[in-house]
Amino acid sequence: MTPWDTLLEHTHSGDLERLTAFARSLGPGESARALAHMDREERRLVLRALGPEEAADLLEMLTRAQAAEVVEDLSPAYAADVLRELPTDTETDILRDLDEVDAAAVLAQLSPQEAAEVRALAGYEDDTAGGLMVVEYAAVRATATVSQVVEHLRSHADRYRDFHVQYIYVIDEEGVLTGVLRLRDLLLARPRQRARELMIPDPISVDVLTTLDGLQELFDGASYFGLPVTDAGRMVGVVRRATVEEAVGEEAHRDHLKHAGIVGGEELRSMDTLTRSRRRLQWLSINILLNMLAASVIAIYQDTLTSVIALAVFLPIISDMSGCSGNQAVAVSMRELSIGVARPQDVLHVWGKELSVGLLNGLALGILLGGVAYLWKGNPWLGLVAGGALAINTVLAVSIGGTIPLVLKHFGVDPALASGPVLTTITDLCGFLLVLALATQMLPLLV
Repeated sequence: MTPWDTLLEHTHSGDLERLTAFARSLGPGESARALAHMDREERRLVLRALGPEEAADLLEMLTRAQAAEVVEDLSPAYAADVLRELPTDTETDILRDLDEVDAAAVLAQLSPQEAAEVRALAGYEDDTAGGLMVVEYAAVRATATVSQVVEHLRSHADRYRDFHVQYIYVIDEEGVLTGVLRLRDLLLARPRQRARELMIPDPISVDVLTTLDGLQELFDGASYFGLPVTDAGRMVGVVRRATVEEAVGEEAHRDHLKHAGIVGGEELRSMDTLTRSRRRLQWLSINILLNMLAASVIAIYQDTLTSVIALAVFLPIISDMSGCSGNQAVAVSMRELSIGVARPQDVLHVWGKELSVGLLNGLALGILLGGVAYLWKGNPWLGLVAGGALAINTVLAVSIGGTIPLVLKHFGVDPALASGPVLTTITDLCGFLLVLALATQMLPLLV
């Protein structure tokens, strides 16, 4: 029996204990797969039967897109109950992915304080410390004694149990972060000692606007479990290592989807068919127009192609090889943009670096293809046309591939989405044009 069938069987039988136990036994992959195979009504039944806490545990095992899709199937009141059980960063991420009407309906079911917290977090960009932090953390005043801190933790044990508490943060009357108190030091201290005597003063913290790249660099450089987040010195949350690692992975995944032409975020096959079709067509419709532009070059030189039919064999090779070289340059530029090594104003420096590589690789590939053409037809001029076109187009491809992401970034266009189609169109157009224009000039030597 499949996992989704088992979930539905326990749901319909009313055996909540077995349903809960089975739901807990599913890993993230199986949970996502099980819910993807259910229709909207079946998912609603299972999550209602599980209850808010267990439903929230199940949502945490899903991707953001699938979690938002599942929440959309719930009533606003029950969706709010489920989201309350989640950390604030996860809750905010899911609400961000809902459409405005659904998000507003869920927010209306939260308390004014809860809704204000979510709206405040939603005001930060996804890839900043403010957008990634949780606002659930333990904080005490510097004047608090060890016995007071321990009593506070015990009296609020249910609240702190889900906070992933590893440190207690020490703040002053204005909420300004002044130190960090390790639980080990707290447990081994004398009851009358003050927090200020035990704390680590002036701890490392990050501003709410610190970028994801900056956070990744900090966590890669040291084994922090989490870092306090401040706004003008006041502590406002904690960003965890696990959250940053997850965000880095999601960013890489989004870039991969954009390169593949998936517009509008993550796509799952459980999503509405028209939505999926519309997202794909946004890229495909533009791409077909660009390809028609490149193909028009062939139409202009159709007489040359008819006279030397062997050229048709080399057109896709030159186009594809140049595209591969260009995509290598795009990948390096995208990586350098993401880690801050390159910026739009560095376009001439990047072009110079790519030009040297393009000349070497273009010469090597051109000689190789030209040699193949000569051995195939025994005509050195055919080898010169094919090899020369590939060499020149390779130089053009790496020059464009290296610089186009920086240029697009300068004009506020997403380079991950637009670089591929632009590069493909230009390399195809130039490749076809070079081969056929050279062949036209040397036609008497080729026939």
